[in-house]
Amino acid sequence: MNRVTRTGMIGLGAMGLPMARHMAERGFDVLGHDIDAEAIKRAQAYRLCTADIAAVAAHAEVVVVMVATDAQVHDVVRALLEGLKPDAVICVASSVAPETCRALAARAAEAGVGLLDTPMVLGQEAANTGTATIFVGGEEPWFLRAQPVLGAFGATVLHLGPVGSGQIAKTINNMLLWACMAANFEALTLAKALGADLPRLIEALGHGSGANWSLSRWGKSTGKWAEKDMDVALDLAQAAKVATPLAGLVDQLMKNINRERMRALLG
Repeated sequence: MNRVTRTGMIGLGAMGLPMARHMAERGFDVLGHDIDAEAIKRAQAYRLCTADIAAVAAHAEVVVVMVATDAQVHDVVRALLEGLKPDAVICVASSVAPETCRALAARAAEAGVGLLDTPMVLGQEAANTGTATIFVGGEEPWFLRAQPVLGAFGATVLHLGPVGSGQIAKTINNMLLWACMAANFEALTLAKALGADLPRLIEALGHGSGANWSLSRWGKSTGKWAEKDMDVALDLAQAAKVATPLAGLVDQLMKNINRERMRALLG
């Protein structure tokens, strides 16, 4: 297969726009699409070319999908498969169910198109700076074809196995993230009540055995996606018949924690 030069980006929101920008900065010929007119205006302000989804499919050798829900991913992939050429690769960067990616990969294979699940972690700042970690599931030849594109916006790109493996890794990662955030909130609330200087305490804890990523970014991170992530995790656990009592508790705790409450601890 020839080196990929033409890419597409479906979804030009908070995450998709910087991903498209990083691809363009790496020299890829990027064509983007979004259903939101304001998102299109923001993309064009960065001199990114935009078009309808059919034009993106006709253009792209690798197309990245970053939309909100499983249903939207289904709709986008179906539309792309009407125009993508054989040997093209779809990268589903949205956080969706592993089974969604498996079903769509089977459908894509009928058209000679590859499909990878490529969810990202480390948050908005990493998307903005091109330093995200990307968990990838899918067949190795498709991964090797898409890897240079994924490397445009991911500092670490990890191939973890067959389709669905990336989404599993993202779910497990987020289970641990929200568990840490809930524990940090509880511990720092106690520390404040005891009169601790929280900024100095947080800095000191970074050198101890209680250090964790969420704590190192306290006041910057947000629990915005916790409810969705924990719903996915609990659904997968239910289907697998695996007891996850801690995850159930974290799900309830995160419903009561938001960025404002986390910041208020430092006030």
